[in-house]
Amino acid sequence: MSKTKIDIKRSAYAMASVDGNSAEITMYGDIYETQPVDWWTGEPIEGQYILLTDFMADLEQISHCAEITIRMNSYGGDAGVSNTIHNRLRDLARDGAHLTCIVDGVAMSGGSLIMCACDTVRANPSSLIMIHKCWMMLWGGYNADELREQATQQDAWDKMQIEIYQRKTGLSETVISHMMSDTTYMTGREAMEKGFVDELIEDAEPLSIAASADGRCLICGGRTLHLAPGMFAPDNIPTVAPEDNPSATNTNQPAETGSQEGGNQSMANTLEELRAEYPELTAQLEAEARDSANAANAGSVEAERQRIQEIDALASLYDAETVREAKYGENPCTAQELAYRAAQEAAKKGQKFLNNLDEDAKASGTAKVGAAAAPDDQGEGNLTPEQLMAKGREAAKAVTGKEDK
Repeated sequence: MSKTKIDIKRSAYAMASVDGNSAEITMYGDIYETQPVDWWTGEPIEGQYILLTDFMADLEQISHCAEITIRMNSYGGDAGVSNTIHNRLRDLARDGAHLTCIVDGVAMSGGSLIMCACDTVRANPSSLIMIHKCWMMLWGGYNADELREQATQQDAWDKMQIEIYQRKTGLSETVISHMMSDTTYMTGREAMEKGFVDELIEDAEPLSIAASADGRCLICGGRTLHLAPGMFAPDNIPTVAPEDNPSATNTNQPAETGSQEGGNQSMANTLEELRAEYPELTAQLEAEARDSANAANAGSVEAERQRIQEIDALASLYDAETVREAKYGENPCTAQELAYRAAQEAAKKGQKFLNNLDEDAKASGTAKVGAAAAPDDQGEGNLTPEQLMAKGREAAKAVTGKEDK
């Protein structure tokens, strides 16, 4: 057995072994196959990412250890990557290693899959475990058959997760499927009641957890954690008003640092001082801030894609310059605003046409032309045939001096 000291440090996880017999893995990040990149620029997105290839290679260096402890704080990520890590950990367990997971903060989604690979799961009463059905983003055009095929694939992913949760908890497929459909959040105590957790760390210093009033953030130990877009804190977590959580609202308040036993407490007045005092905590806080910004940016990108798509749907109604201006001009707008602007422009042109027509009528002088006189009642148009013949004879007599017989 190797006695070589192992000390691996990555941005979102670390692996260490001193004696070659036991090892500890710290997993504080999101789980991806490769480095996420910005959709528009192609540039890497900053964040705390546990990447499959790196993690699996590093795991091999401690695979000989008989005791492996994983300290978990992860919102999850790629279901396929999480399943791969889960299965490799189960391989190690079948080879004789005893796996323990300690949920320091949260084990959500893919994080809960990796957690369930461990023989013993320990959690604080206020730790959070979340399970849900797999989801994916679609972009493009699909017919009904293609959408049904996508749904079939999603069902397969969900069955994969059910297998993992069933092995750990012993719950029925029906129960777990309903829990996943409901996107179930569990505190450490609730997770133990359902079999996801084996031991509760009762003697640990309690980590208070509350939710923001809108349910979009969790306040854990005085720190604000932003949930992913579309996710909300469960109803069984108490809510807290912003004024009740100074650390979440007063970003200018310096953090207390220093020993609790030494009598004097120092105050970190700058970010650099805080990094020096608490490097791991600072790195986690910065990662959470980046994740929040990335989530907001992702929402903005999706909204912009939707805006362009809706304008393209109306493009055949307008000229190319109008469409280009709506998309990328100095005053870009939505498809609804484009239609409104076009209606306004058409109304202006219609009013101008009516005004020009009125001016032309005035200039022509037609207003001064009177109406034609009504025909005389005794005019030829009103005479009978007999009267017309009599009138003709009168005219002939006047010319010849003779009466027509």
